[in-house]
Amino acid sequence: MNEKIESHKIYTPKEARDFLKISESTMKRMLKGGIIKAYKVSGQYRIWGSEILILVSPKLESKVYKTYSKIRDNTRKTIEKW
Repeated sequence: MNEKIESHKIYTPKEARDFLKISESTMKRMLKGGIIKAYKVSGQYRIWGSEILILVSPKLESKVYKTYSKIRDNTRKTIEKW
């Protein structure tokens, strides 16, 4: 497989798995959980390259950290009130 994902191309779950280096069961969980957006075409999933790139983007990591920090701070404030 070509190691470069192009945002405007469409990939199969297997191609996405190979790029992300994840198992088939992990890919299924990501698809079912909506972590990666995919479209069903004739009963088979197809994934835009841009969706795969979002998963490995530093922007996603920073969003996750901001959300984690907010939850941590709110939890800390709640505990302090006790």
